Amino acid sequence: MADKLDPGSTFPDLNLRIAGGGTMSLPGDIEMPLAIVLFYRGHW
Repeated sequence: MADKLDPGSTFPDLNLRIAGGGTMSLPGDIEMPLAIVLFYRGHW
């Protein structure tokens, strides 16, 4: 299991597949200085 992020921690680099195709690189593709990232598991 990965370590949790603490306040002030740097967000790790992630490459994610997004719904509908394509990929997103976090935090590289976020243009705002602050953002909320929500991970939705989908169906069980």
